[in-house]
Amino acid sequence: MILKIFVKAKLKAKEECVKKIDETHFEVFVKEPPIEGRANRAIIETLAEFLNLPKSSLQIISGLTSKQKMIQIQNPNIKNLVGQIKI
Repeated sequence: MILKIFVKAKLKAKEECVKKIDETHFEVFVKEPPIEGRANRAIIETLAEFLNLPKSSLQIISGLTSKQKMIQIQNPNIKNLVGQIKI
């Protein structure tokens, strides 16, 4: 199953974390600056850890140079997982 979520990136944060806004919208806080893709890699790593998924199942499909990103998640059970995450 493929799921698309929308992420608002918060860069150069004091700590890395994820805040769920609703079923498909998240805020991801990362320490990395937006230099040479470091922030994008940190967003994928932080979100994968939060969702308990391998990094390889997440891909930024829109917003590589923007704070607003669309991320595609490929995992057969992802819809159930996202619904169980508390806001």
